[in-house]
Amino acid sequence: MPTALDKPAILQQLRHGTAAAHAALEQGAFNRALSAGTVSAADTEHMLSKLYGFLVPYETELRRRADEFGPEWEIGQRQRAQLIRQDMPHAAQLPLCPAMPPLRTRAQLLGAMYVLEGSTLGGQLITRQLAQAGIGLRTYFSGYGELTGPRWKAFCQLLGAEAADADAAEIVASAVLTFERLHAWIEQP
Repeated sequence: MPTALDKPAILQQLRHGTAAAHAALEQGAFNRALSAGTVSAADTEHMLSKLYGFLVPYETELRRRADEFGPEWEIGQRQRAQLIRQDMPHAAQLPLCPAMPPLRTRAQLLGAMYVLEGSTLGGQLITRQLAQAGIGLRTYFSGYGELTGPRWKAFCQLLGAEAADADAAEIVASAVLTFERLHAWIEQP
């Protein structure tokens, strides 16, 4: 039976290091409305608009640097902005986040990937809550469908194998900053 000791140290460092920023993001207006059972289609469209504005620059950088990652990282399959366009065809006209976290180093990109890949897990819960509310804007939140869990596990294994002790602090700092910048962007009107 796996124990916490079997998990890569970087994952434990990321969970601990990002806990406050992650919790702050989860206390945002959209999640409060979900928890209260008062979420609306307008709330959901606002959240998707903000996510799109954050994902586009992130995914652009990820694609630009895709040759630095092996095929096992599945960089092409980890592009999800197009899922928002399926629910919101006008998404291409939405504003992009002007204050992205730096993504200049591989460690910074890995920290951001931790946040955005991890969001696929929370998206599964959001999908169920939106379905209960009768809101159809769920394509993005469905993540990778049945592949969400396995793809997250594969990402965690790759991250654990890759994270050198020297990079761990930069990966964690990038993940924290990604949570913070995403939260700030989402909460803007």
